[in-house]
Amino acid sequence: MTTVLIVDDHPLQRFGFRMLLDSNPDTEVLGEASRGTEAVRMAAELHPDVILMDVRMPGMDGIEATRRIVDTGGRSRVLILTTFDLDEYAHAALRAGASGFLLKDAHPEELLARIRAVAAGDAVIAPALTRRLLDTFTQHLEPDDPVAEDSRLGALTAREHEILLAIGRGWTNGEIAERMFLSESTVKTHVGRVLAKIGARDRIQAVILTYDLGLTRPNAAE
Repeated sequence: MTTVLIVDDHPLQRFGFRMLLDSNPDTEVLGEASRGTEAVRMAAELHPDVILMDVRMPGMDGIEATRRIVDTGGRSRVLILTTFDLDEYAHAALRAGASGFLLKDAHPEELLARIRAVAAGDAVIAPALTRRLLDTFTQHLEPDDPVAEDSRLGALTAREHEILLAIGRGWTNGEIAERMFLSESTVKTHVGRVLAKIGARDRIQAVILTYDLGLTRPNAAE
């Protein structure tokens, strides 16, 4: 059973999500919030597996609410609800620690699948879309900016460093396995170790790290 907190300032939107989730035997709605401040408080009280978080709300928006929830170090993961697939809110939300985002007009089965994926600890943005999103984070970088030093990289083995670079390029486990001549199960094990060593909640945060450190450039994602 995956527990969910719905956060949206539109009652009809919350009602629609609740109807869908209540009709699914694998999900349970623990509560609803219409403001970011409510979301932060209810997340601390209810500890849901997944928080469906709208970004555009009066007062504290979904980005700040996401940041505060993630900063507590709790197990709740945030799935951002947005109207536009590449708006600036989605970028900022990923920076704040969200595990992915979902278009509000997504099909019901897609919503349920993404909730399950986030609850399992996966990021829910396709690699190709990850590349497009993260490219926006590097617009301020100069082509010859040096690679930044970071103590987290020193904990990685040579193979794990290769895996991190592959994640930063947006490669799937299957693509990594094919290009490095490894089994997918081995790749999955490596990915888990990499995320643990660099302190990343999921692949999205690992990609952000590679871009921040200058390990990955937009033209290196293909």
